[in-house]
Amino acid sequence: MKRRAWLTLGAVLLGGGGLVTYAVASPSADPGAGRAKRPVKVYDLALKGSASDKRELPRTDTEQFSMVGVSWSGATKRLHGTVQVRTHSRETGEWSAWQDLEVNVDPLENPGPKVRGASEPLWVGPSDGVQVQVVRKNGTTSSLPKGLEVNLVDPGVVTAAESKSAGNEADPAAFVAEETPGATTAAATDTAEATDSATPSDGTTATPTNGQTTTSPAPTDTTPAATPTASGSASPSTSASASPSPTTPTAPPSTVPEPPIVSRAGWGADESMSPEAPEYNADVKAVFVHHTDGSNDYSCSDSASIVRGIYAYHVQVNGWKDIGYNFLVDKCGTIFEGRKGGVGLPVLGAHTYGWNRESTGVAVLGEYTSTSASNAALTAVARVAAWKLGQYGADPAGTVQLTSGASQTNYFGTSFTAGTKYTFKRISAHRDGYNTQCPGSSLYAQLPTIRTWASGPVQGLKTTSVDGASLSGSTYYTKGAITAHWSATTPGSLISKFELLVDGKTVATTSGTATSASATLALGSHTVAVRAVHQSGKTVTSAALNFVAETTAPTFSTTPKLSLRSGTVNTSAVPVTLGWKATDDKALRDVKLLAPTTATFGPTTTSSSRTAKSGTATTWSMRAYDYAGNYRTSSPSYTPVILQESSATKSGSWTTRSSTSYLGGKSYSSGSKGASLTWTFTGRSAAWVVSRASSSGQAYVYVDGTKVSTVDLKSSTTKYRQAIWTKTWSSSAKHTIKIVVVGTSGRPTITTDGLVYIK
Repeated sequence: MKRRAWLTLGAVLLGGGGLVTYAVASPSADPGAGRAKRPVKVYDLALKGSASDKRELPRTDTEQFSMVGVSWSGATKRLHGTVQVRTHSRETGEWSAWQDLEVNVDPLENPGPKVRGASEPLWVGPSDGVQVQVVRKNGTTSSLPKGLEVNLVDPGVVTAAESKSAGNEADPAAFVAEETPGATTAAATDTAEATDSATPSDGTTATPTNGQTTTSPAPTDTTPAATPTASGSASPSTSASASPSPTTPTAPPSTVPEPPIVSRAGWGADESMSPEAPEYNADVKAVFVHHTDGSNDYSCSDSASIVRGIYAYHVQVNGWKDIGYNFLVDKCGTIFEGRKGGVGLPVLGAHTYGWNRESTGVAVLGEYTSTSASNAALTAVARVAAWKLGQYGADPAGTVQLTSGASQTNYFGTSFTAGTKYTFKRISAHRDGYNTQCPGSSLYAQLPTIRTWASGPVQGLKTTSVDGASLSGSTYYTKGAITAHWSATTPGSLISKFELLVDGKTVATTSGTATSASATLALGSHTVAVRAVHQSGKTVTSAALNFVAETTAPTFSTTPKLSLRSGTVNTSAVPVTLGWKATDDKALRDVKLLAPTTATFGPTTTSSSRTAKSGTATTWSMRAYDYAGNYRTSSPSYTPVILQESSATKSGSWTTRSSTSYLGGKSYSSGSKGASLTWTFTGRSAAWVVSRASSSGQAYVYVDGTKVSTVDLKSSTTKYRQAIWTKTWSSSAKHTIKIVVVGTSGRPTITTDGLVYIK
């Protein structure tokens, strides 16, 4: 036996003496209330007040609900004023701030007697208390409408097992799904019989409305999914929401793939709530974009609940035959089927007053007056809009003539006359056709992006980098194998494929979500580019890049050589210069020193000051690279040798001096004019090592019997072990170095510390 939640009544005395009737929902007597599953319920609480310009409901404890709105008698009656609500959160235990409800809502074009005027519903999350105030607009002569009610919607909860039984598996439309033939998957429903208990006309009592104990067929409170269908495959016999009818049109194929769409069964639509058959338009000429208003802080796992709530609100509160929107999109990019009749068919919706007969409506969950919609949501809107318009050969970036179904003025002050044609963009906003702020200024500003993404071609395509090649000037050099990387601002789910072009011909093809592709270039010059193919078939190609594929390694025209240089000499660190010259037939990139230490030099550098350990053969390994990655290595070995002064042939008078500052702890000193020291060695570079002071004199240097230099050892500061004179030859050979004391007046003395050469 089903048990119904019930509400008790009370009253409070307002400051002005007016009596306000309020309702408190008593705890449910349903023995299954604590279970995971909970059916969708709608509660109506009457708003009362003695003043003609104000109605309110004080803070009132209620049954659990997650969506709130205000409605009134008379579908064509407008509420000229403001409606504000506060709710008590079940999660935090706190009351929210006051929030405005949007009351400027499109009326139905041909409303029935049971249709009510209503605000947009506001998603507030799990709540158990409400406070409401309705105030007439200052200066207006219109009274507040009769039959004002607060409408609370509990979207219910269903089990994960039921969700699995719906057979829905899909990613948000912002992602790419394989397009396979089939239909929007539906589950067998397990619908409880709807209860038909209406609110009394005087509004003095508040009871759950029709369907308050209805069980949703198979929804889930996590993001649901649906199997995408091939374009044009949706039909009454294959769609969860289509009802067979002799007047049901055939779904035409689209020029673009159908995105993944969560079926009505997937989000838990109680089909018994809206038993009337759908109506169909002749085609879809335009798409109107909406927002549902309410919080943007919802979790995407709650999206199905929000859709169930809107459905219940439109049917049970507004008195409509079904949910008004044809499609709904959450901020994670999940697309939900809206009004029944088949996603592939031109179902007549109730979303844009005066323009429903030639359009489809897509609503983004949330409020986008000052907050922009997510890229995932924009992508989903673009995909479903492109698919629906593509069924009728329409370009989403184009314009169309629509026939007005009502005389009215839109948000921008443009007047429309019923029966007259007006030009609209194929993807327009609610405010373009009706006097409303919907879909919010921020989302409205994003419509050009939606149109561009939906229509194509792919935007922002550019090559970002290339692996396997190096850039020199405006040319990439490679040995052959390359991987090109690219980026685009159009989401990958709207891109059919990318093609890698070499010399204008396709050499590799990837999916629309790929960001790279590889190819091997033949030797020689080439151009490489990336072509993006939009799902519409429109193409765009990136700027071509110049490539040269070559496998010739650089050469060392001068092999690495070591020569002595001036500086301080130690047994472990002899100052040397490493010299080389590398060339390449295309483009030399750099030269690297690999041993005995590491360094990298530019292509024009040909020398580097280093130090070398004396008495030890050291390999100096260098590698020259070109921009293609080819390289050549040269690894000569050199040994710096220190010849002490004692190993020289002496002539004249020399004095031995001892100090730890000298090489080997000793040196020779002489002030005798003509005194000499001679060393003979086999090598390619030599350096004379001395001590220097302010009183030091001069010496002549002879090389292989020829005087080549006069060297002055004088220095303002005292220095030891200084390589003061050097000589390098093109190749190694036997040489004789002789130094002779000049006998400089006033400072005749020189001190020598030996000779260093490289063999």
